[in-house]
This record gives sequence, structure tokens and C-alpha cells, in this order.
Amino acid sequence: MQENYLAKWLNGELSEEELTEFKKSESYASYQKLKEVSGTLKTPEFDVDQAWNTFKNRGSEETPKVITLNPFKQFLRVAAVVAVLLSGSYFYLNSLNESFSTQLAERSEVLLPDNSEIILNADSKVSFSEKKWSEKRNVNLEGEAFFKVAKGKKFTVSTENGTVAVLGTQFNVENRNGFFEVTCYEGLVSVTYNNIERKLPAGTSFVAINGKIQDFDNITIAQPSWMSNESSFQSIPLKYVLAEFERQFNIEVKTKNIDAEQLFTGTFNNNSIKLALESISIPSQINYKLGEDNVLFYAEDTP
Repeated sequence: MQENYLAKWLNGELSEEELTEFKKSESYASYQKLKEVSGTLKTPEFDVDQAWNTFKNRGSEETPKVITLNPFKQFLRVAAVVAVLLSGSYFYLNSLNESFSTQLAERSEVLLPDNSEIILNADSKVSFSEKKWSEKRNVNLEGEAFFKVAKGKKFTVSTENGTVAVLGTQFNVENRNGFFEVTCYEGLVSVTYNNIERKLPAGTSFVAINGKIQDFDNITIAQPSWMSNESSFQSIPLKYVLAEFERQFNIEVKTKNIDAEQLFTGTFNNNSIKLALESISIPSQINYKLGEDNVLFYAEDTP
């Protein structure tokens, strides 16, 4: 039935009922993309007079052969063309964006077309359009990354929580579930969050936790601590600290009878899991039990 629908759809012969059913199929979206992409293709120039003269000359020299195709063969020709165009449009559409990601306990560096640099923290992803980069320097971010932006046109980092805009500077953006933080290390950064815009000079941070905005200043380090294999926190709910521990060590974190909303200020080492556990548990006055692939944090008075 799909083949019949495809042929009739190409010829504009589907009834409203058939068109409704065809749109529900898994293939319809691909065919629709093909139609949109093919609409942008340019038709080559065609010299009518030259083609007519060529045709007359050939006609005087030989008798043309007429081949009659039955409807099924005609359909096969259409289907073959569609298959080729679909394949080409798939690679065309998917070549528009470059995407880079990291797994748990992994870090990666990305060099952009203008030589700007991105360093991805664990469990993070960035994507951008290399083809349109000269027109618009925009990067989509999920997770956390440090940016060294080459001077030039406006550079933006888009996240589901907010947007960061600069001309040329160094800054860090963390975009996690319920947590959004931007720290400027050099130059000036503009942050837009829920239609609120903030200007961040070097040494300041913008933090939004579950919609509540906080500002921090007096940041003296030259780059985020995670790039030196440490994870640092200042008055951050413990649940975000444990989530970062989970990302850095690729280990499941369980909790029992602890207040995950209590604020934590401190640092843990990203290379030594035992040092990290001590650095989290002692200031928080909680205990832990380390298993093969998980760790349990629990209150001191837990039975």
C-alpha cells in the first residue's frame, strides 16, 4: 500500500482520506524532507533551439525506437529516482550540523572553524553548523563546556536554560537539569535567562538553581577547576555535587536518609574516587559504602 500511496502522492492523486493515512506512516517525514530539499535545487539551463536542431539531425539519420513501459515499470523508475534522491537528501540534511559529545568519565576538545576552542566536560554535547559558521557563530550545548572564543563576530552559546553571547573571551557554561551556571574568566559575557539579561565581567558567575538566580564574584582562578581534575562547589545543593561525582567516575550513586538539598561548599578530586568520597562525606557529615559499580551515601544514624 505504501508504494501505491507514494506514486499517487508524487502525482498529487491521493484522496483526503488516503493522504491522512499516508501522513501517519514512518516514511512520510522522509518523503516530505525530500520534497523540501529538492525545492531548493536549481534547474540547469536548457537551449531549446540547439536541442531541436540536434533532434532533427538525429531524426534524419535513424529511425527512433519506441519502448512502451507498463505502469509497474514506470513506477519502478519513479521509485528508483526517489530512492536516490532520498539517500542524497539524507546525507545533505545530516551534514549541516557538526556534533561532538563525551561519555561519563570522559573529556574532549573541539576546534571550531574560526579556531575558537571548546573543552567538553563529562557527559556533555555540542553541535554547530559548519556550513553557516561564517554567517553565524552559534553553538548548542547540553552539559558543561569551557570556551576560548577567537575575536570576530558575535559568538553565542544556546542552551535550554539560557543564552550566552560574547565577541571574544574565555568562559564556562554548565547546563544541567535544573542547574545553569555561567562563569566569565576573561573579557565580558552577556547572559540571558528567562528574559533577564546580565553582564558578567571577568571573575564573576551567574547561577540559576531551579529558577532561583544567584550571583558570585571574586573568582581568582584562570579556568574552571574541572580542567585541573577537580570539581569545586560554592553553596550548591548536595544533589548536584553527587550528580557530578557520578559523571566524573561513571558510577551509580544511591542515597539513604540524607538531605540532598543541604548546601555544599568544597572540592573533590576527579582522579581518586576514595579521596573524592572523603571530600564529600566529611564536610556533609554523612557516611558512604563503596561497591563494585555503585556507592551508597547514608546518614550517620542510619540503621
